[in-house]
Amino acid sequence: MAAPYSIVVIVGSLRKESFSRKIANALAKLAPASLKLDVTTLHDISFFNQDLEASPPADWLPFREKLQKSDGVIFVTPEYNRSIPGVLKNAIDVGSRPYGKSSFLGKPVGIISNSPGPLGGVSAAKHLQNILPGICGPIMGQPETYLNAVGDAFNDKGECVKETLQQILAQYLTAFAAFVEKQNG
Repeated sequence: MAAPYSIVVIVGSLRKESFSRKIANALAKLAPASLKLDVTTLHDISFFNQDLEASPPADWLPFREKLQKSDGVIFVTPEYNRSIPGVLKNAIDVGSRPYGKSSFLGKPVGIISNSPGPLGGVSAAKHLQNILPGICGPIMGQPETYLNAVGDAFNDKGECVKETLQQILAQYLTAFAAFVEKQNG
């Protein structure tokens, strides 16, 4: 078997107990052998400022390098005020610059949004679908995954205990693995 594809899973929330982080960790545990998932938080990325592009802050460089070395990216995001969190938009700005040299360029992308509410973060996912074209590779269209009612899906250790959610995540990863294989094949 060929080496597994390296996938950066970007957690779109800074909260220690965020559902996005728990979902990203569940994905990493459920990943098929063909994918190696690297759960990445955004705590250490300073604010994007175009004035700094000529000499980028040291904290931007490892994030950009991780993306450049990867074979694909999955965004796992909550919805804040009908959009993505500011920290996620900032990371996208950092990773996609300087102009024409996006670290996301050519990388197959997956999007999973989530919410403890009934809509599953659909607005956040749709905003990512609007932001990403032109700075990344192809975005997986199916299955669209908007996880709702995730509030009771995890135990006190952060482990996914909801079997239906585990099945949804496993199906998503199977589809994403095939998508990455097709894009990199």
